Amino acid sequence: MSFAKVSLEEDRIGKQIVDAAFAVHHNLGPGLLESIYEICFCHELHKHDLSFQKQAAIPILYDGLRFDQGFRVDVLDEDLIVCELKAVEGGNPLYTAQLITYLKLMNKRLGYLINFNVPLIKNGIKRIVI
Repeated sequence: MSFAKVSLEEDRIGKQIVDAAFAVHHNLGPGLLESIYEICFCHELHKHDLSFQKQAAIPILYDGLRFDQGFRVDVLDEDLIVCELKAVEGGNPLYTAQLITYLKLMNKRLGYLINFNVPLIKNGIKRIVI
C-alpha cells in the first residue's frame, strides 16, 4: 500500500471510497459478480454525495492519433480518482499494472484496486499513488 502525498481533496474522497467499499462488502459479502458490486458501490458513492462516472472511457493516443476504442475504467470519482473493481480469487499483479496504466493514461495520481471476493475487505483494497 502506497502512502505518497496526495491532495487533501483526494485524501477526503479516498476515505469515502474506502467507506463505500466497506459498506458494500459488509452488506453483500464475497462471491457475487463484479457488475453487482459496481452497481452497489456507485450507490454508496452517491450516498456520500460524490460525483462519478461508471465505465469511463480512456482514449488511447498513438502515433499522433486518438483512438476512442481504448479502455474503460470501472469508476472515476470526482474526475480525480480511478477505481478498478474486481471479484476474483487471489491478487494477480496484472490488476495492479492495469490500474497504474489507467492512471498514467488519464493523468491521474490516485487509484484504488478493490477486490470484493475476499473474506475481509481490508485485504481486498489496494491504494496506488503515482
